[in-house]
Amino acid sequence: MVRENPFDRDSAALMHGVRVVSPYVGRIQAMFRAMRDPVLETFEDVRPVTRQKVGDCISQIDDVYVNDAYNSLSIEGYRVSFDLVRRIRDGQWNPEGDPQDRQQRDAMAAKGYLEAFTLVKASVRTVLSGVEAAEVAGSQYQGWYGALFSATVSSGLLEVSRLAGHRDGPVYIRNSKHVPPRSAAVTDCMEALFECLQAESSPVVRAVLGHMLFGFVHPYFDGNGRLARFLMNLFLVTGGYPWTIVRTERGDVYLDALESASTRGNIKPFARFIREEMDVDWSRQPSRRKGTR
Repeated sequence: MVRENPFDRDSAALMHGVRVVSPYVGRIQAMFRAMRDPVLETFEDVRPVTRQKVGDCISQIDDVYVNDAYNSLSIEGYRVSFDLVRRIRDGQWNPEGDPQDRQQRDAMAAKGYLEAFTLVKASVRTVLSGVEAAEVAGSQYQGWYGALFSATVSSGLLEVSRLAGHRDGPVYIRNSKHVPPRSAAVTDCMEALFECLQAESSPVVRAVLGHMLFGFVHPYFDGNGRLARFLMNLFLVTGGYPWTIVRTERGDVYLDALESASTRGNIKPFARFIREEMDVDWSRQPSRRKGTR
């Protein structure tokens, strides 16, 4: 039996001069309200550290970059190594002089990740200087998205016009029963999400639900997972929590938890998962051993 998506219906853009917003907006708002308390309960005994100096915070973010990039890209199916991530970070990727570098899809993804990560750090600085976090995220996430694919555009494999605005067609998530909102609803959904985030006072609620609902809307054809994790970490680190990395070896648990939230409305597995990943001490991980940075 074919199941009908009740939100997948055309509606008039104007009614008596007033724009009709997508019914998905109410769903985003309702999900945020329903999921807020379970997230708070999961993190009720986790306390943020005293706000650090901006330089110290950025230094700690830089310290986990290699592990962050390796895991975030690997979860998305890119075949990267710690060495590749380091070479690109250290400016040793040469697409102009080395045809192999220029054509390597994984290297281009890693280069784009570095560019986006740099912009996210700038966003962190802005928030720590006193600008409201959700306002910064809402105004800058599309710039992060463009940076993710900067190397692909530079190589000529992607037209820059493809990075303008949100997706303009349907998108499907591999191995998931969740079907994201139709493209005509995406902008309304993103506005609703950031309105919810701006009204929220808890950094962990912003982080967990910002991540989950960004993926629920899936505003782009590609890059949504990486952007959702950037969004999560912007809220965490500016709220006094550690930059949290989703380990690729726990990718199945991660995706199952997101599936539970998206299709069954159960946010608890995802909140517990993020809390568990938050507890990892990345100073003890292999890529941080002396001489490997």
